[in-house]
Amino acid sequence: MILNTKNLRVGYGKKTVVADINIEAMKGQFICLLGPNGSGKSTILKTIVHMLAPLGGGVYLNGQNISSLSNLEIAKTTAVVLTESISPGLMTAYDIVMLGRHPYTGFTGKPTVEDTQKALDALKMVHADNIALRYFGELSDGEKQKTMLARALAQEPQLIVLDEPTSHLDARHRIEVMLILRQLTQKKKVTVIASLHDIDLVMKACDIAILVKDENILAYGAPEDVLDEKSMARLYDMDKAVFSSYLGGVELRSNGYGNVFVVAGAGSGARLYRALVKHGFGIITGVLPENDIDFHIARAVGATVVSDKPYADISPDAYAQAQSLMSNVKFVIDAGFPIAFSNRQNIDLLRYASEKGKSIYTLRDPDEAAKIYGDDAGRFVYCQNLRQFLDVLLKAENLIE
Repeated sequence: MILNTKNLRVGYGKKTVVADINIEAMKGQFICLLGPNGSGKSTILKTIVHMLAPLGGGVYLNGQNISSLSNLEIAKTTAVVLTESISPGLMTAYDIVMLGRHPYTGFTGKPTVEDTQKALDALKMVHADNIALRYFGELSDGEKQKTMLARALAQEPQLIVLDEPTSHLDARHRIEVMLILRQLTQKKKVTVIASLHDIDLVMKACDIAILVKDENILAYGAPEDVLDEKSMARLYDMDKAVFSSYLGGVELRSNGYGNVFVVAGAGSGARLYRALVKHGFGIITGVLPENDIDFHIARAVGATVVSDKPYADISPDAYAQAQSLMSNVKFVIDAGFPIAFSNRQNIDLLRYASEKGKSIYTLRDPDEAAKIYGDDAGRFVYCQNLRQFLDVLLKAENLIE
């Protein structure tokens, strides 16, 4: 065990921010703290690296109480990357990384050939060797973050503690930083403890998730066990969005009445659901097997879902329910779903909608639709892409001119 806490209580002065913190960080683990702003994540991190004194309990580094260790002893074991910006003047990225060798340079502070090589190796490890001679102040946010990671690696730590390492980064650099951290845990067996805001990245990259809110640890465990719709709603007070553990991300929810029926399946409805929710449409969809990706996305966005058992023909009850709901909507959409033996009755649903005089919109090619629907295909409204489809639908609802 690299680090553990026992009944740790953290805060400022006499004010407790979070209490009863019991962390066990093993070698090579990636631990993430997740919670709203002001919940105490940064306070926990600063306490476990001895930047703040605990208000109660203890922090133990390799079995020793961290309060009994010198700053130099801690620096040889633990590297810290905080969110505070630094103003290093005319220092290059290489100069910043070389600061990580300070615990090893002795009384004179003069780096050796070995120190230089360690710094260069650290830059290479985070794919930043190409910026080594550029001034730190001229780097992008992503390049600065990789430089700070390289500085931490140059310390050759057993433990790296990071406060919001992906904040202010674009999508590419967020993913790149998380991959670097994940590789460090797997290949170098470095333990990483970080605070994060990206729920999807916590689900996909971390071994342990710690949920922090209202001076308490709400949950502690594998992300697959502790991140679900209920826990995320409680953590972030979400009522207009929902976290789906099946999808590993957050979906916006529809608050509109179900005035659009989407016949989908096998992922064909995913983009449609999200686009319709964004523009305020309420959604009814089906008939979907309960193991279909569209089933999970539709539920997450708040659609009314007509579902049935997987690996079986659509049941008469599900088909009748879909017909009934379809009778009361203004628009019917063929998402272009792939047709299999088990869902062939969804084709009959669209024929039923045509017989009832519904406006049917489709993203299928006209030739493909003609082969599937025969003469009924002549009454469909064809859209070449999702943007054109939305324009047609919004004009029909008089939402745009």
